[in-house]
Amino acid sequence: MIRFARQLLIGTAGAGLMLGGATLAFAQAKRTHPAAAVVSDADARANAIVRHMTLDEKIAMVHGTFGSTILKTSPNEKRTGAGHVPGVPRLGVPDLFESDASLGVANGGQMRKGDVATALPSSLMTAATFDPPTAYAGGAMIGAETRAKGFNVLLAGGANLVRDPRNGRNFEYLSEDVLLTGRMAGESIRGIQSNDIVSTIKHYALNAQETGRNVLDARLSEAALRESDLLAFQIAMEVGRPGSVMCGYNQVNGHYACENAVLLNDVLKRDWDFTGWVMSDWGAVHSTAKAANAGLDQESGQELDKQVFFGAPLKAAVTSGQVSAARLDDMVRRILRTMIAHRLLDNPTPVDPQPIDYRSHADVAQKTAEAGMVLLKNDRGVLPAAATAKRILLVGAHADIGVLSGGGSSQVRPASGVALELPMPGGGPLSGFIKITYHASSPLAAIRARAPGAEVTYLDGSDVAATAAAAKRADLVLVFAQQWRSEAVDVESLALPDAQDALISAVAAANPKTVVVLETGGAVSMPWIDRVGAVLAAWYPGERGGQAIARVVFGDVNPSGRLPITFPASDTQAPRPDIPGLQLVKAAAAEAARKPVNPDISTVDLTGGVPSFPVEYPEGADAGYRWFQATGARPLFPFGHGLSYTTFAYRGLRVTGGDAPRVTFTVTNTGRVPGADVPQVYATRPGFNGAPVRRLVGFEKVTLAPGESRTVQVDVDPRLIADYDSAGKGWHVHSGAMPISVGHSVSDIALTGTASIKDRRWTQ
Repeated sequence: MIRFARQLLIGTAGAGLMLGGATLAFAQAKRTHPAAAVVSDADARANAIVRHMTLDEKIAMVHGTFGSTILKTSPNEKRTGAGHVPGVPRLGVPDLFESDASLGVANGGQMRKGDVATALPSSLMTAATFDPPTAYAGGAMIGAETRAKGFNVLLAGGANLVRDPRNGRNFEYLSEDVLLTGRMAGESIRGIQSNDIVSTIKHYALNAQETGRNVLDARLSEAALRESDLLAFQIAMEVGRPGSVMCGYNQVNGHYACENAVLLNDVLKRDWDFTGWVMSDWGAVHSTAKAANAGLDQESGQELDKQVFFGAPLKAAVTSGQVSAARLDDMVRRILRTMIAHRLLDNPTPVDPQPIDYRSHADVAQKTAEAGMVLLKNDRGVLPAAATAKRILLVGAHADIGVLSGGGSSQVRPASGVALELPMPGGGPLSGFIKITYHASSPLAAIRARAPGAEVTYLDGSDVAATAAAAKRADLVLVFAQQWRSEAVDVESLALPDAQDALISAVAAANPKTVVVLETGGAVSMPWIDRVGAVLAAWYPGERGGQAIARVVFGDVNPSGRLPITFPASDTQAPRPDIPGLQLVKAAAAEAARKPVNPDISTVDLTGGVPSFPVEYPEGADAGYRWFQATGARPLFPFGHGLSYTTFAYRGLRVTGGDAPRVTFTVTNTGRVPGADVPQVYATRPGFNGAPVRRLVGFEKVTLAPGESRTVQVDVDPRLIADYDSAGKGWHVHSGAMPISVGHSVSDIALTGTASIKDRRWTQ
């Protein structure tokens, strides 16, 4: 039996593979076309294993439990996580141990008592770096910890576009832009999978709000969907090659995402030639034959579904012919070939946890935070803080002990420790799983260490009058403002909660050298913006956030982050002024509050008793900043905005057109200190209402010494300037003169030119 399993692991002569080595032709093919050779090897080996599997073994591989089944018999099992799928030991196929992710190896509900991990900053902060290598480094780091802890599947890769500024899960996503999201998500996935594990990409697709996420019907035309959310996924998949795609909870155009044949069979598997497997989100399966035939390959977290759809019911469906035996084999083959391609069979993850260098991994988190902070405003050079400041006051947001993080399945128990944990507001069925958590990285301690000669004090801000009086006596005031966001719930308003706006206004009135440090999971409104000296977006800065904030405030790090999302001036500027379905959810929550809470998350009704409702997207493909341009609305801060402690100038624009437009220009640091800039290239095309709209088609992060120049070259992906032709099932670039601009943000344009574009059509 062991010998037979070993043969299947390496390959069999009957499958045309070598036991000890490869033929010369095969070796040459691997050197010349390594990706093609690996795919061929994985396919052949997967086929060989499938041929020797029983029906029951195949069925077992396409559905899994919430957490590990081993937990039920061994509380000390170290690989208890989000999900577990049994392997086939007699054929050498290991189990799948799955962990929640995005910002680190999560430990929801402390399933693994005492286990910690490195907490990255929020994904929005990673995207704000506009630096793909930073995304790769973060992914490689969390992938290494995933492997060291014994997991071989990481449920990472959030690639949904930010379409609603109030979405509770925006902090887990990357941006409102297709290109930025695609490139950054792809690099993060590529980094994760460099550790011989599998990463997902999620939540496929159009998963843009948490309110009623399990029942809502997101409605968008095929062309608009292909040009926006789907293109972001497509680019990310081309860059990162994720092993698995996780379909979302929501419906898309009348069909649940996990039984949506257009999304799964037509787009993903046919048009994009995806060879990995589609797994469901936890509790997102609603049928057996319909889901399987529509392209779902694996039911995840089956306890959260109304029943186990891919267990005995799937076996019966295969036996009766409702689902063909060939389709079941395809489901299993996709899982196996991905496991083989990512070396889960040849280099399995360790059974026992391995040592992790948390100190060096925390350096990765801190560098990400330092590169992703966005200096939104800086009047009269309030920042960087002068070394002569003798009295520094910190106010609010528990800045004396830690920094805020986002809630839900991405929550990490940080290696630095938890400074404070508070209950989920409003309680509810997920309150045992979701907490408001502060990482133990004290801005107060970091600033005291950075300014040892200053008197650095902290007030919580609860006494506004006393805080304003203290602010008046200070040389510098740092007000830490916060807005907590989480999976499963949206924020109802962009206003800061708990009367923080009034506190900031009072402090700013007392001292014009007031700096607001925002710890938020997205955009917030700022009625006090004209009265404060500076505003620094610190997002959720991860487990070394306090140190990172101190280094930026004092100028040890020159801020270089740029906004990956638009900050609206008010909620009413959003395409949907009110959150769709919010009143339905509130009514259902009020009814549920009258019932006792069961702490077992596997018993939760994820619909919350909410009926299905539609969500319309009038902006079409023009999400985020393009909606603002098309409607003429003026945001508080535009997409791509970010200040520096130095200045940059652009010159020498050269634009070539044809089939592959290319944009070349020179960037110069015209200031007195080193810094990094993010020049952004935009193409102007008609928006959803015919108005001219700029769309990001390229960017590059450039680090320069004072007086140094560098030439930047951007090759434009033709899909970013094309229309999707639904009738012809392909892309169409229209000939003509296309305006090209280079700017510091979408609203701050420095160079303009024109590309002469040729008419071109192509299919997927």
